Amino acid sequence: MPKVAEKQVVIKEIKEKLDRAASLVLVNARGLTVEQDTVLRRKLREAGVDYKVYKNTMINFAVQDTDFAPIAPHLEGPTTVAISYDDPTLAARIISKELKAMPVLEFKAGVIAKTYYDGKGVIAIANIPSRDELLSKLLGSLKSPISSFARVVSEIAKSGGSASAPAEEAPAIEAEPVAEAPVAEAEATPETETE
Repeated sequence: MPKVAEKQVVIKEIKEKLDRAASLVLVNARGLTVEQDTVLRRKLREAGVDYKVYKNTMINFAVQDTDFAPIAPHLEGPTTVAISYDDPTLAARIISKELKAMPVLEFKAGVIAKTYYDGKGVIAIANIPSRDELLSKLLGSLKSPISSFARVVSEIAKSGGSASAPAEEAPAIEAEPVAEAPVAEAEATPETETE
């Protein structure tokens, strides 16, 4: 197979991945040991992220006229590509977690959810929790007031259905007898009228 045809196959492979991609992150992995690289590749593969070294010229041809074109100026030196398909921040989060154990890793740039970020921007995005984590936090914050409300309603139901204290427990107020006003004698006897 001639070299031009081989290059076309690689460019087509990258383009097909980019058509399905939610994000693409460029990483400089120069200096990783074979063991570190194997660990990183395994974690990314298990998460469903493609992590592969391509020639910069091949990546450059593949990203032309796509949402990923802004990364082209960063295609210098050794470049490894991490492509996420479902969760746009997944590749950045996984690689970011490994930065402490593998300090030679370096983010070059990335396009995450159709937005370009430089290396520092990719690190900032990597620190954002995943969509599932954010949804569970939201549901937890919504559940707390609802649970409190449910407990109050349950206590009201147990106490007989009213929000106030039951009648047996309320202090009794005794009414004092009201003294009747004396009736005047003139009003009492109608025969006393004079003609």
